Amino acid sequence: MEERTLAGQRGLVTGGGRGIGANIARELARAGMDVIVTGRTREEVEAVAAEVGGRALVGDVSKREDVERWFSEVPEIDLLVNNAGIAPDEETAWEIDAGEWWHVFEVNVLGVYLCCRAAIPGMLERGRGRIVNVASGAAYLPGAGGTAYGGSKAAVHRFSELLAKQLEGRVPVFSISPGLVRTQMTESFGDNAPWTPPELAPRLVLALASGRLDKLAGRYLHAEHDDVDDLAARADEIVEGDLNAIRLRR
Repeated sequence: MEERTLAGQRGLVTGGGRGIGANIARELARAGMDVIVTGRTREEVEAVAAEVGGRALVGDVSKREDVERWFSEVPEIDLLVNNAGIAPDEETAWEIDAGEWWHVFEVNVLGVYLCCRAAIPGMLERGRGRIVNVASGAAYLPGAGGTAYGGSKAAVHRFSELLAKQLEGRVPVFSISPGLVRTQMTESFGDNAPWTPPELAPRLVLALASGRLDKLAGRYLHAEHDDVDDLAARADEIVEGDLNAIRLRR
């Protein structure tokens, strides 16, 4: 994969205190990016921020006041990575507490929207910026995840696709699936689950941050199944053939 430096750029990673988000923050920092790490648990985000030489911002992506505070403190963002997400222990949709079910959408969908809403005006004003929204295979795979998690991630992808169209030619917006990465949230799946190597999602985000794949804004990109170099080589073919898209085909 072609290496590119991100020196002089600033990125913000939500849910960056652990798991996939922490690994994305580390990868971006290794490429020279100044990284801001956000999350609800102060000890976690401060630890990752200290490790990568970045900055920690504590708060909840589902709370407008927290998100607006973050972006008022660090207004110039070149890369927004909306990674924060939760998944409840849901056996059936009719037995889970309604408030708990809805809170998944507040974090996974409203949180993405609030961060995009806060970041986009500055990106447009400066004429640069990229957004990466972390969706999931649960957005389209039959039987994957509960109704709250799968439904929310389907919404994240569709939102990303529509937002990419609104921002076409100005701010590329990407929707990615990190694969099934072993984290605190997925640990209960056990040793025999088809785990995705944890380094793949950060590598994909790094490639997106570099601008190599800007033609694929709005496409659904999978960290494990989509090779970055292949995506770059086939970008025109993917767009012309409407590939890497979740579509009803008849």
